[in-house]
Amino acid sequence: KSQEMQSFAHRSELKQAKRIVVKLGSAVVTRDECGLALGRLASIVEQVAMLQNEGREMMIVTSGAVAFGKQRLRHEILLSQSVRQALHSGQNQLKEMSVPVLEARACAAAGQSGLMALYEAMFTQYSTCTAQILVTNLDFHDEQKRRNLNSTLHELLRMNIVPIINTNDAVVPPPVPNSDLQGVNVISIKDNDSLAARLAVEMKADLLIALSDVEGLYDSPPGTDDAKLIDIFYPGDQQSITYGTKSRVGIGGMEAKVKAALWALQGGTSVVIANGTHPKVTGHVITDIVEGKKVGTFFSEVKPAGPSVEQQTEMARHAGRTLASLLPEQREEIICHLAELLTEKKDEILSANRKDMEMATALINRLSLSTAKLNSLAIGLRQLAVSSRDSVGRVLRRTRVANNLELEQITVPIGVLLVIFESRPDCLPQVSALAIASGNALLLKGGKEASNTNKILHQLTQEALSIHGVSDAIQLVSTREEVEDLCRLDKMIDLIIPRGSSQLVRNIQRAAKGVPVLGHSEGVCHVYIDSDASIDKAIDVDSKCDYPAACNAMETLLIHRDLLRTPIFDQIIDMLRNEQVKIHAGPRFASYLTFSPSEVKSLRTEYGDLECCIEVVDSLQEAVDHIHKYGSSHTDVIVTENEDTAEQFLQQVDSACVFWNSSSRFADGYRFGLGAEVGISTARIHARGPVGLEGLLTTKWVLRGEGHTVADFSEQGSMKYLHENIPVPHGSFN
Repeated sequence: KSQEMQSFAHRSELKQAKRIVVKLGSAVVTRDECGLALGRLASIVEQVAMLQNEGREMMIVTSGAVAFGKQRLRHEILLSQSVRQALHSGQNQLKEMSVPVLEARACAAAGQSGLMALYEAMFTQYSTCTAQILVTNLDFHDEQKRRNLNSTLHELLRMNIVPIINTNDAVVPPPVPNSDLQGVNVISIKDNDSLAARLAVEMKADLLIALSDVEGLYDSPPGTDDAKLIDIFYPGDQQSITYGTKSRVGIGGMEAKVKAALWALQGGTSVVIANGTHPKVTGHVITDIVEGKKVGTFFSEVKPAGPSVEQQTEMARHAGRTLASLLPEQREEIICHLAELLTEKKDEILSANRKDMEMATALINRLSLSTAKLNSLAIGLRQLAVSSRDSVGRVLRRTRVANNLELEQITVPIGVLLVIFESRPDCLPQVSALAIASGNALLLKGGKEASNTNKILHQLTQEALSIHGVSDAIQLVSTREEVEDLCRLDKMIDLIIPRGSSQLVRNIQRAAKGVPVLGHSEGVCHVYIDSDASIDKAIDVDSKCDYPAACNAMETLLIHRDLLRTPIFDQIIDMLRNEQVKIHAGPRFASYLTFSPSEVKSLRTEYGDLECCIEVVDSLQEAVDHIHKYGSSHTDVIVTENEDTAEQFLQQVDSACVFWNSSSRFADGYRFGLGAEVGISTARIHARGPVGLEGLLTTKWVLRGEGHTVADFSEQGSMKYLHENIPVPHGSFN
């Protein structure tokens, strides 16, 4: 940020904020107009103290003195009334006591010291010192007072003290209904929003966080059907807002907040308005904002060039519905056109890819594209185009419910898919083609290390889609969205598919609230060598050595106890050693050895390298139990010549893929003949195992009648249910 105070343009820059003003509205500090919300206050103090201890300069502008005082005075008055009454009547029957109307200034005077004592006690727990400052409007209008206030605050910050500022409500005049913020230099302090804005600009703060009981700014009054939370607000957007009512306590309505925020923004301070009363969020709302997460409304003077992610999702959904209603031949045509573009425009694609490669430091082989890769991509896409003919609208079953009442179950797209992928740009055309074939809208978020390649591949995808006017159906998220924020778009996205490291998948599974995630976070795959295994099949190490980093590579080798100290066992060990596979011993295996290789830290390890664990089991049942306890339900293999044992294994092991005498590396959409895959799922519902075109479809029920009513089928009705299955000829379409 330059010397003349420029506000931050993007949320991601808020991490750099050094001087921060946190404004706490009455609704945050109090509960139900009187009494303090202690739990909320404690978690806010904890966050402020944490940021202060990180070396930032924190200031708090607090409300709550009036409400705290109101509670104290009400209590005092009721107490003295009841004492008087008891003395006068000489009996304990108390009359209904009238609660007096309390004057706000008196309440403030009574509440201020208690509020401050509370803050002090809380901050002391975090070894943080606080200081109280009471201000009135005049302190900002009088040049001398303003300079004094400024130097006091600077001195406190220099000494690592958190100043806690409030309007001196014991002496201020009652609020004037509409004294606006006239001009830039005059801002009347009619509430703590304007005080916080005034103070933030005066102190050249980097960020003002205004917490109240509303989520942020909405484009229409919160609570109405179409109200949408505005993520980023620009000074020019004021026309797009209609205001609701003000907070249930306190005097600052939303309009006052926006005016104060825009005033601060003009002075070079960034502003976020957010909800500080939400029980699930209060504990990290301030730290989340400073980390740049999507919380509340962020005020920015810099309008991004393209549409927001929410707008992109809306555009994709809209165009996706048209894509789904195209004829199968038209979708096939789009995919074939994309395949042609991949080879036609290979020079442009490879030149963009070279730019990414020059910038890259790691993951070079995953990132690189070649003419050969593009050619094989194009071949895969053409295969997929053919299989897309019988995807959307396929009739799965037909039932004659009654005379002239027929029911069909047909395949339909899921809706809007969000695919998040790391570093592999070849994933983009594959996933796009699957989305087109299944009639789904698609939001893509690629790794920034492949941004040039992703950009051109996305342009070509949109060019292919444009031949049938649906280019918006596939969107590439190019704004600085954090993956976590994308996962929160639960009202707009129907399925999230992560493609990348197990860490990425885990993060997404954690962050996705309310949106199903298709995928697997780990591939802890087992190969069990049974006592009846053939030596040739047992010593084949393809499962481990073909591509050790793959999610379908073996991580644990289970060996039947009868094979220990036999030629088969020795040959397996020799074979692994020849391939330079590092062996970790499971606890049972280690107990059989006089000197053992390194013992495993965990039997659930996915090594992703030339390493594996070896463990000993006594029986088939023990092997199955081990797999259920330590596996990840991905792919598990038995090597045996005994057909009964093999069938038992295949039936009992509850994994997405179970194999007999074949390499675990076959668990792959292309090898299964699915054309392409979006990933491998270990979920129990919807799609399981390698997920291709089929896994991106769901179903809907279509009933065709002639004015039938349920009453027709009652005991007195004239109709009877038939429920006859009607055979569906292969390739029937709705």
